[in-house]
Amino acid sequence: MTTTALAVLVPLLPFLGAAAGLLLGRTAPGYVRPLAVLPSLTSLVLAVLVAVRQGGGQAINAATELTPTGSVPIELALRIDGFAALVAVLVGVVASCVQIYSTGYLRDDPRYPSYAALVSLFTSAMLLVVYSGDLIVLLVGWEVMGICSYFLVGHYWETPEARAASIKAFLVTKLGDVPFLIGLFALGTDAGSFRITTVLGTVASGGLHHPTLIALLLLAGVAGKSALFPLHTWLPDAMAGPTPVSALIHAATMVAAGIYFVARLLPVFQASSAAMVVLAVMAAVTMAGSALAALAQDDIKRVLAYSTIGQLGYMAGALAVGDRGAAVFHLLSHGAFKALLFLAAGVIIHASGTNSLAVMSRMTGLRSRVPDAYWTMTVALLALAAIPPFSGFFSKEAVLGAAEHVATGHTEHAPGSAGWIVLVAGLVTAVLTAAYATRLWLLAFHGRGVEAPDHGKEPRSMTVVLWVLAVPSLAFGLAYGPLPDWFDGRDLTPVLTTSVLGTGLALVGGIVTYGAWRHTTALAPRIPLGAVAAHPDADAGVVEAEAIASHAPAFGDVAYAPDPADPGRLLLGPLYRHAAVGFHLDAVYNVLFVRPVQAGAALVRFLDREVVDTYVRGAAALPRLLGAAVRRAQTGNVQTYVSALLAGTVVLVVAALLVATGA
Repeated sequence: MTTTALAVLVPLLPFLGAAAGLLLGRTAPGYVRPLAVLPSLTSLVLAVLVAVRQGGGQAINAATELTPTGSVPIELALRIDGFAALVAVLVGVVASCVQIYSTGYLRDDPRYPSYAALVSLFTSAMLLVVYSGDLIVLLVGWEVMGICSYFLVGHYWETPEARAASIKAFLVTKLGDVPFLIGLFALGTDAGSFRITTVLGTVASGGLHHPTLIALLLLAGVAGKSALFPLHTWLPDAMAGPTPVSALIHAATMVAAGIYFVARLLPVFQASSAAMVVLAVMAAVTMAGSALAALAQDDIKRVLAYSTIGQLGYMAGALAVGDRGAAVFHLLSHGAFKALLFLAAGVIIHASGTNSLAVMSRMTGLRSRVPDAYWTMTVALLALAAIPPFSGFFSKEAVLGAAEHVATGHTEHAPGSAGWIVLVAGLVTAVLTAAYATRLWLLAFHGRGVEAPDHGKEPRSMTVVLWVLAVPSLAFGLAYGPLPDWFDGRDLTPVLTTSVLGTGLALVGGIVTYGAWRHTTALAPRIPLGAVAAHPDADAGVVEAEAIASHAPAFGDVAYAPDPADPGRLLLGPLYRHAAVGFHLDAVYNVLFVRPVQAGAALVRFLDREVVDTYVRGAAALPRLLGAAVRRAQTGNVQTYVSALLAGTVVLVVAALLVATGA
C-alpha cells in the first residue's frame, strides 16, 4: 500500500469508529469499547508507518480537486513533512492511551458510548488538521474539534459548571475563529489557492499584499484555539469535563492545533515583523501570567490547565523567534508529559475523592495508595519543570536557545526585540513553573493529617497507560540527536548559557517552594474542622470550609488551617488573591463585552415587544373590532333575523323610490 493511502486511513479509521460507535452504542453495547480502542490503535500503527516511510525527508504531497469553484479551487490535499509525521504519531499515542484509560475511568458511566465516539471523532479531526495540505480542509477539522470540545467538556451536563464551561469554550474559540476565517480567505485570495504549498510559494516570491493584516487575523484564531492571551480564559474552566478529555485537549488536540498551524505557515507570519513582535508579546504574557495563576490554584486540574497555557506560551515564543523546530519539539515533549500529568491526576482524584489540593494536603499516605500515579507523576513534573535529563529540559532549552540566538543578533528570521521578550519571559517562567510543580507534588503526596481513604486498587487500564507515557516523558528529550531531519535539520542541542540559567532558575524555584512549604506547614495549627471557617487566617476563596467539612467522616475531627499551609500564598503575597482568579480577566471581559451584549439584547427585546409588537397589535385591532360587531349581531334569534331582513327591505325600497323620483 502506498504511503498516501496509509495516510488517508490514519484520520479515516477513527472517524469510522466514531460513526459505528454512535450507531451501535445502544443496540450493541458490547462493541463500544472495541470500537473506541481498536481504530485509535490501528491509526497509531499506520501513523508510525507513515512517519517511517517519510523519514524526515522530502514532504509527501498529493491532491485531488473536490469540485470546481469558479475562483480559488478547494482541493482534498495531503502534505506530510517531518513535523506532520511526528505530530500524527503523538495524536495517535495520546488518543489511544485516553481511550484505554477511559474504559476504566468511565466504566460505570451510562453515556460512555457517546463519549467514546466523540473522542474518536475529536482524534480524527485533529489528524485531518495535521495531514491536510489545503487550508479549507484544515478548517473543517479545526471546526469539528470545536464542536467536539463543546460536547465533551459538557459531558456532565447535569452540573451548571460543565454547562457553563462548554458554552464558554465554544464561544471564546468561535470569537477567534471569525477573524481567522477572514484571514484564511484573504490569504487564499492573495495566493490564488488554498493549497499550503502554493501559499508558501507566494510568500517566498513576495506575493502577499497584506501580510500584517493577514497574520494578525490568523493569530486571533490561533489565540482562541491554543488558549493564548487574551483568549485563554476558556481552558481552566474546561476542567469541568472528564479528566481523560482534559488530557486529550491539552496534550494532542485542540490547543496543539493553533501552534501546529503557525508552525506549518510560519513564513506567512515572518513576512510581517509587526506580527512576530505581537506573537512574542502574546507568548510572554501567556507564559508568565499563567504560571503565576497556576501557583495560586487549589483545584489540581486547574493547576495543570494553567500549566498547559504556560507551555503553549513557550511554543508560541519559539515561533515568534522563527524556530518552528523548537516549537514542534516542545509540542511533542509537552504532549507526552502533560497527558501523563492529567491521567495521573485522574487516578489521584479517583483515590482521594477530591480535586482540592488543600484537602489532599490533609491526608497522609496518599502516595502509598496510588504508587503508579505517584512515581509517574513525579517523572512528569520533573519534565514539566525542565530538570535534566527529562524530556522537558531538552525541548524547553531548545526554545530558550532559539530566543537567545535571535536576541543576540545571530539570525534575521525574527526581530531582535522578539528574541529578548521571549528570552526574559521564558527565564522568569522557568522559576515559576518549577515552583508550582513542586507545590503540586508536595500538597498532593506529602500531606499531614488523617489516613487517606482507601477506595481499592485502580483499574489496570488506568495505571498501565501511565507507565507507557512515562517513557517518552523521560526519554523523548534525547530525540534531538537521532531525529534532526524531522525538525528541518535544526540542531536542537541545548545551549550552555540558557541551559545553566534555565536549570539553575528551576532549581531555585523548586528549593524556595520547598522551604516555603516547610515553613508554612510548621506554623499551621491544628484546629477543629468546625472552626476552619471562623479561623482568622481562613480564606473561603481558596478553600471552601464546607468542602472540607463534607469530608469530616474520612478526615477525622481536626485539620490544618487552609491558608498558612499553602506555600503559594507565602510566595505570591498580596498577588495571591488576584492570581487565584486569573487576574480578574473574566470580570474585565464581563464588563467590556458580556454586559454590553446583554444590554443590547435587552434593548432589542424591548423594541420588539413594545414597538414592533404594538404596530402588529394595532394592525389586528380594526379587524378584531369589526369581527366583534358582527359577532354581536349573531344572536341566534329567528325573529331578530326576520325583523332585520324586513327593515333592510324597507330601506332598499325607500332608497329605490328616492332614486326613481329624482330621476
